Amino acid sequence: MKVTITKSQASGTIVAPPSKSYAHRVLIAAMLADKPCTIYNIELNQDILATLHGLKTLGKMVDYQDGIVHVQGKILLDKLPEHLYIDCMESGSTLRFFIPILLLTGKTITLQGTKRLITRGIQEYQPIFQKQGIQIEHAEEAITLHGQLKSDHFVLAGNISSQFITGLLFALPLLPQESTITLTTPLESKPYVDMTLEVLRAAGIEVEERENGYHVVGHQHYLAQDYAIEGDYSNAAFLDALNYVGGHVTIQGLNPQSKQGDRVYTTYFSLLSQGYAHIDMAHCIDLGPILFCFAALMHGGHFTHTSRLKIKESNRIEAITQELAKCGVLCIEGEDEVWIDNTHLHAPKEELEGWQDHRIVMALSILLSVLGGIIHGAEAIHKSYPHFFDDLIQLGIEVRQDD
Repeated sequence: MKVTITKSQASGTIVAPPSKSYAHRVLIAAMLADKPCTIYNIELNQDILATLHGLKTLGKMVDYQDGIVHVQGKILLDKLPEHLYIDCMESGSTLRFFIPILLLTGKTITLQGTKRLITRGIQEYQPIFQKQGIQIEHAEEAITLHGQLKSDHFVLAGNISSQFITGLLFALPLLPQESTITLTTPLESKPYVDMTLEVLRAAGIEVEERENGYHVVGHQHYLAQDYAIEGDYSNAAFLDALNYVGGHVTIQGLNPQSKQGDRVYTTYFSLLSQGYAHIDMAHCIDLGPILFCFAALMHGGHFTHTSRLKIKESNRIEAITQELAKCGVLCIEGEDEVWIDNTHLHAPKEELEGWQDHRIVMALSILLSVLGGIIHGAEAIHKSYPHFFDDLIQLGIEVRQDD
């Protein structure tokens, strides 16, 4: 899909889409409970569809209607097929959250996904699985695992992806013995783990936080818990950015006390709008594309702890560097930092590319609401925010969508 965005200003009230990060976690907690539960305010983007597919594959009955998901049925591990197949599509959360849970079954499991997702991989799990004798087979668009997860002392790096930690935290309480997780480096994206702990505790699961990791008692049970998914700060950032370029947008549905790390965008937007700013992205890596584009529209900026942007749906540093260059903006990449210089900002003289990455497309869309231009590959928004362009149009941004 190609979109043409004309220079225009936004005005109006919009409801933030539900948090994809919370939705993944709540659905998995519901999957592990043995009684029915209801989850409110769910949006069927591609990533959430992948997790729902996983629930159904494991024997959970799932009914969706008007943003409400009813989850019921009990997983009978001994009744599952000897070879399980889960299609993760392009959802890193689905892939990394499901793997330790599926390994509780002792079955052979194959997780399919896009080539990019499989390339991003499960590198932090591999030493753990090798230690436990779990065999791993890699294919271009699938990973197959043979073996069974056991209670253990798990050692992981904290600066790769919090998704590996979350995956273990969901599975370890169901093992018969206690386990520990020790982090060998400082934990980045800690708010995502805090969100996991919040959902676990709501489901009756106890996890002890320690100085460099976590202690998990075994033989615990998930309690069914009804849950309403709060608004998503990650996606609200794209909408709120319009307020700094002449718009008047009110965003509803956000929790001011949320544990979402991307809530910090309000502070970072303020700093960047006042002048050249230094921004630490250790705990809000998904804000990278919109912060870079926002800096390009404002006064430039210096961003640290950026290296994890290279292992997302695209190499987001490369993507933004190439697309902003079409607008006269210089991006310089260091080992774990990025500089944005907007001295020669202008409307792009050629089409921008979406890089098959939802956050790249949405960030570039905000940029083009000021500059005007065309984005090729805009269908990537369906991964997390399918009605993004409809919301922009509702707010008065001039968008033409062509298949």
